[in-house]
Amino acid sequence: MDSKKNKTELIRGLSLTASIMIVAGSMIGSGIFRKPSIMAEQLGSPELLILVWIAAGLITLIGAFINAEISGMIDATGGQYVYFRKMYGDFTAYIYGWSILSVIQTGSQAAIAYVFAEYIGYFIKLFKLPESWQSFSLYLPLVGKIYPFIDFGTKTIAILSIILLTAINYTGVILGGAVQIVLTYIKILVIILFALLLFVFGNGSLSNIYTNFSIPDSTSKNLLSSIGLAFAGAFWAYDAWNNLTFVSGEVKNPQRNVPIGLLLGVLIVIFVYVLINIAYLYVLPINEMAKSPLVAASAAEKIFGTQGGSIISMIVIVSTLSALNGSILATARVPFAMSRAKLFFKGLGKVHPNFGTPSAALIIQGVWSCILVLSGSFDTITDYVMFASWLFYMLGAFGVIILRKKMPDEVRPYKVWGYPYTPLIFVFAAFLFLVNSIVSDTKDAMMGLILISSGIPFYLFWKFKLKFRNNASY
Repeated sequence: MDSKKNKTELIRGLSLTASIMIVAGSMIGSGIFRKPSIMAEQLGSPELLILVWIAAGLITLIGAFINAEISGMIDATGGQYVYFRKMYGDFTAYIYGWSILSVIQTGSQAAIAYVFAEYIGYFIKLFKLPESWQSFSLYLPLVGKIYPFIDFGTKTIAILSIILLTAINYTGVILGGAVQIVLTYIKILVIILFALLLFVFGNGSLSNIYTNFSIPDSTSKNLLSSIGLAFAGAFWAYDAWNNLTFVSGEVKNPQRNVPIGLLLGVLIVIFVYVLINIAYLYVLPINEMAKSPLVAASAAEKIFGTQGGSIISMIVIVSTLSALNGSILATARVPFAMSRAKLFFKGLGKVHPNFGTPSAALIIQGVWSCILVLSGSFDTITDYVMFASWLFYMLGAFGVIILRKKMPDEVRPYKVWGYPYTPLIFVFAAFLFLVNSIVSDTKDAMMGLILISSGIPFYLFWKFKLKFRNNASY
């Protein structure tokens, strides 16, 4: 009976441990190795730097609290997409799902895969195509010219990593979850060990961490703007915390394990991020940290010498591979859920008859992510959609209030702590972030809205098709 069911429905094969590791593994990618340097330059104060990491983590934790209530109440593959259907209806849910598949998560997958390939290049000399091939360009609306054959060796490795992890998740959610557990355990333990080594052997100083809140004039003149930009970097590193909700329909005992997975996963990441940033500061004064684009490598050189770059490269390789696997595993469930709602291609809602996975959705997602790798435009695209991501986070937080009104008698195994104040705090924080993005990064914010709005014609098409099909059946 079970094997027959598994041929038409997704398999509940993800344990609590896998749930926690999907959250933590999806969040910890390349951001923690790149963003601290940019944030140090923006803030110029070690105390402010640590406070921004803590505050951004706590805001993210509130988001996890909110999603914990909703995920405990609504058990369905597709997560946030399904939640938006309950909160706001088909239109908002479709635009969210379209954004996730077209740019937000696939663009992130392309970016993570590219970073993975770059660090593979630290150990292996990657090939390059002749100059005549590299100069070939195509024009991409909203982005400009793209050069698909530049850094083709790096792009090839990135594409192969996407194909490999897509194949693993194609053959079963249990295997994909097991890979996620192993990779995430390794990277968390290695990052913590690296931080401890910096404290013990880094020959640093506590005066680098505490400077009596001495803030440079360049920061104090534009304090709010600088803090806002630093928050953007921290939020990028904390992003993907809600990936677990996409696969909630495949989690064992989801009413218990999804909320716990969200909360413990985010808490682990907050601890890791704050610890490693304090360790960075211990060996690198804030000014030196600001001038080190690869801050982790600079810190590693303090204890490993010239071998520091090799050590960090291996850490980043494991970290990005885990983040990429978590994103591939989770995100394919969104187009699957859209198809099951008859708002997307029918084939994407099919389950593999042997493996019990959303095989077609995984393939389409993998192909599009590979195309984005070739385009080389993923960094630009992900800059555009940070604004859109937080717009949806804000809507999701306000949605818990809407569901309390619309579904007052629904069983809620977990209720968000501090309701309604904590959801309102999150909404307010997200609103401030959006306003600051519009003021300080107007172009990217507006381009994000344009990219998201590109889903409207497709929504109207699927709605018309669904209405036509329903009328024809009468």
